Amino acid sequence: MNNNDKNNLEKRLDKIAERLEEIKISEYVDLMNNKKRLLYINFLIGLARGFGMAVGFTILGAFVIYVLQRLIALNLPLIGDFITEIVKIVQENL
Repeated sequence: MNNNDKNNLEKRLDKIAERLEEIKISEYVDLMNNKKRLLYINFLIGLARGFGMAVGFTILGAFVIYVLQRLIALNLPLIGDFITEIVKIVQENL
């Protein structure tokens, strides 16, 4: 290997080292080695996801009920009676 090849190799290694520092690979490895902290973080993430899904389904359900009530107000012959029964069942279960 000549000097030019060594310089190019050193520059590439320096760039790789800088990129690894930018993506904080050492912190990731530390996290993977600390099982208690990893479990704790995953638990918190699971709680947040579960809470988010519950809130999302609640909002979506409220929107669907709102739309169904508006359809009832239009007094459509077949659909109106069917939707009325659905809304009554939902409101009784709430």
